[in-house]
Amino acid sequence: MLPFLLRRAFSSVIVIFCVISITFVLARITKGGPFDTDKAVSDQVMKAKLARYHLDGSVPQQYLAYVSAIAHLDLGVSTRYRDWRVSELLRQKMPNSFALGTLSFLIASCAGVFLGSLAAMKKDTWIDRSAMFGALLSISIPSFISGPFLIAVFALWLGWLPVGGWGTASQMILPAICLAAPYIAYVARLMRNSLLDVLKSDFLRTARAKGLTETQAVARHAIKVAILPVITFLGPLAAHLLTGSMIVESVFNISGAGMIFVNSIQNRDVFLLGGAVIVYCVLLVLFNLFVDVIYTLLDKRIKLYA
Repeated sequence: MLPFLLRRAFSSVIVIFCVISITFVLARITKGGPFDTDKAVSDQVMKAKLARYHLDGSVPQQYLAYVSAIAHLDLGVSTRYRDWRVSELLRQKMPNSFALGTLSFLIASCAGVFLGSLAAMKKDTWIDRSAMFGALLSISIPSFISGPFLIAVFALWLGWLPVGGWGTASQMILPAICLAAPYIAYVARLMRNSLLDVLKSDFLRTARAKGLTETQAVARHAIKVAILPVITFLGPLAAHLLTGSMIVESVFNISGAGMIFVNSIQNRDVFLLGGAVIVYCVLLVLFNLFVDVIYTLLDKRIKLYA
């Protein structure tokens, strides 16, 4: 296990370095700069601005300065939110997005696995058809429609939950459900198809022949194997949900990271964009590593080799 983890740690550093480099190159070759939308200023003032953000040198010099700063855990200063360091913006905005993403991930994974398993065990019944129809409906409706619909029904009509905002448990329910809804459908469909394949396997027929009921055979043996493809999907999903959603955060008036990440592209805020990419890449690498480790815990036939 340890050699595998060390090898993955080394390869992860290389992956993150490559992603940082590609992001830097793409940001530099894109037309326009972070100060193009500012009011007309003299060349002297523009040079001072570029020098402040270390954007006055050649591209290789800028790259070396940027990589050196990141090596010292310095993500730079935002060119849009003046006098704000990228790390400060992330510390301010990421906690809300992390909390929302964590709750949404738990809802999506638990509800999706349950519905998918139930649909597979009740194949071709009204339960199966209803679950798959609901999954198709959830995938088809975008968040900017499902969000206002949830607000209209549960906040304005029934009055059970607040319209928006963040900070209390009741304010977290609607945005978490809205963000998780399409992924519940993806997980449910994936779990159903995987479990249907496992139910036809030889080892499950052997378990039934030894006297286990269908429910016992599925719970003790089939789920652990059928859930492996789902876990593969859940790794990248966790990274995606934890880094925020601009649409859901806007609909429910949540001060999160989703909006500033999207705005960093529109505003050509190269340092904030780089910080967003680094956060997403690190999370993606970590959760993919967790997936590999969880594989070995669920299926003893899978080994981690150095």
